Amino acid sequence: MSTSRAVSPPRPFSSPEHEAYVTLQRLATRLRDETEALLKTGGLSVTQFNVLRILRGSGREGLTCGEIGGRLINKDPDVTRLLDRLEKLGLVERARSEHDRRVVLTHLSPEGRALLGRFDAPLAELHRRQFAHLPPERLGALLGLLYEAAAPPTAEEGSPG
Repeated sequence: MSTSRAVSPPRPFSSPEHEAYVTLQRLATRLRDETEALLKTGGLSVTQFNVLRILRGSGREGLTCGEIGGRLINKDPDVTRLLDRLEKLGLVERARSEHDRRVVLTHLSPEGRALLGRFDAPLAELHRRQFAHLPPERLGALLGLLYEAAAPPTAEEGSPG
């Protein structure tokens, strides 16, 4: 008499959470690759572009190296070197704060602002194409789910047992 049991085919994921994680990683990688290809036409990396957008959003005040690093999407351990490269390219300018000479503030240069502006429409079009298959209500639902998933867990949700 055989003792073999029916065996289910192996599941590719150990849990729905694992499947969600892998699916999000694959999507993020694809979206990033497409964005990198576009930015490469202007000689920029995604991180450099992120710095320029952060500086454009900061207005005329400028930001310290630490403030820029804290706002980066992809953390860079050497923001100073990143800013050095952008300064050599003429895309950012650094100057000591008028209020505290110990503080160095980075500003978007006119050349940096112009380069960033040249990407506004092509990047918006890329994002439209990337999500064109989702009707507006589905895209809104996706955004809601992503914001909900990105929220830190409460003490009750995060506590074991």
